[in-house]
Amino acid sequence: MPDLCIIIGAMEPGKILPPKKNDLLIAADGGLDHLSRRHLTPHLIVGDFDSLGRVPEGDNIIRHPVEKDDTDTMLAIKTGLARGYQKFLLYGCLGGRLDHTYANLQALLYLARRGAAGFLLGRGMAASVLRNGELRFSFSHAGNISVFCPDGEARGVTLAGLHYPLRDAVLDSGFPLGVSNQFTGQPASVSVRDGTLLVMWDHPEGILPEQLET
Repeated sequence: MPDLCIIIGAMEPGKILPPKKNDLLIAADGGLDHLSRRHLTPHLIVGDFDSLGRVPEGDNIIRHPVEKDDTDTMLAIKTGLARGYQKFLLYGCLGGRLDHTYANLQALLYLARRGAAGFLLGRGMAASVLRNGELRFSFSHAGNISVFCPDGEARGVTLAGLHYPLRDAVLDSGFPLGVSNQFTGQPASVSVRDGTLLVMWDHPEGILPEQLET
């Protein structure tokens, strides 16, 4: 399994898989409380600490001013990128304020544009942004999957092994054609030849996406 940058946000993260030896565990502001309750110690604590309500102590603190352009999650992502990580797992970044959830989905696009892979996990869901590539799913996946174009047009979109297949289609950011598809109990894939896709699917808590297992 590749080394992961694991970021814990301020929302309830659900079940968190403990980091492996070479993973980087970052608490983004209020995410520190979630880690503390699970007896997990982050390598770094990043943010302005308005959500946390206090400034933590230690030599692993990266404090930023409250008035800034980046969210705490984005600060944590930039920290991981600066340390060379290319696979990101984000917990506690779904639910709560809609604007922050949307900002975290945009953060997936930020990662994809830089050649990195990011996955939001929580509330029985997973989300990732795919750019000029493919996501594969095993036969064990069940439930719903939705595919959106978050950025202009996505060309050469193919959905295979799903209830509603597509082949070499065009998705547009102004129309939700790919919403509410379903797994069918067979291997499935989502691919795009030219452009970007936001993929969301039902995903059990405590399980890594298959793309991070190899």
